[in-house]
Amino acid sequence: MATPRAYWKGSLKLSLVTCPVALYPASTSVEKTRFHMINAETGNRLKQQMVDKETGDVVKKDQKARGYEISKGKFIEIEKDELDAVQIESTHTIEIDSFVPADEIEKRYLNHPYYIVPDGKAGVDAFAVIRDAMKDKDRVALARIVLTNREHVIAIEPFGKGLLGTTLRYPYELRDADDYFDGIKNPKISKDMIELASHILDSKAAHFDPSKFKDDYETALKALVKRKAAGKPLKIAEPEEKSDNVISLMDALKQSLKGGKGSKADAAAPRRAQPARRGRAAKAQRAPARRRKAS
Repeated sequence: MATPRAYWKGSLKLSLVTCPVALYPASTSVEKTRFHMINAETGNRLKQQMVDKETGDVVKKDQKARGYEISKGKFIEIEKDELDAVQIESTHTIEIDSFVPADEIEKRYLNHPYYIVPDGKAGVDAFAVIRDAMKDKDRVALARIVLTNREHVIAIEPFGKGLLGTTLRYPYELRDADDYFDGIKNPKISKDMIELASHILDSKAAHFDPSKFKDDYETALKALVKRKAAGKPLKIAEPEEKSDNVISLMDALKQSLKGGKGSKADAAAPRRAQPARRGRAAKAQRAPARRRKAS
């Protein structure tokens, strides 16, 4: 496998210890099925154009600029050299500011993961010292890094022979949970219900295994594209009928526990609904017989 191109190169700095490192994105969307906009009449791909909102004129590349909206419809232009003037020191350096316990980092702050590796042989020793020291202390380093002209806080932790860096969101990027959770009521739930739910949780206990993650929609998309490209007829699946039966929470818990690891449908629909479906099927079979008898 060819070595991918580094997303970022610079130095990892811990006090006076510095080593050259490279960052590589730990995630990718290359394998995802993507569609392009095309002209339905010609089959040709479409391209987007920037258009002046007021005049409707197409704007050429050399006419484009960055602007900040200071009031409704009023912008001030920010020049490239003005942006360059506010570049910060961490542009080419990941400077570690502190070390924190891993369990203190809230999951909602986690953003994009990157693999951090030594860049060349010169800094391998320093890299290993920083990595192994973190292993011994079981701590996560918090540092600053500039990616795509923005400064990010990045959490760095040992990961195999390398380091895993995960950019963190700033507090202003997160919505206040109270705005969403304050309206949730606190109903009185019986102890029996909690115990039943706990038993269901125990019956589905497992270990985290991402190899079992299945993207059913992506699989269906690939199958759709393959059949379409081969000129084969498409199979349109009929939507599943949803049961209109109302079931109490206690009954749902009991049936879920009885079903163990059964299908979702078994847990959601009560048993008494099945005879009704058989009744409809029998009625449908009798109808042609009545018509034949009448004729």
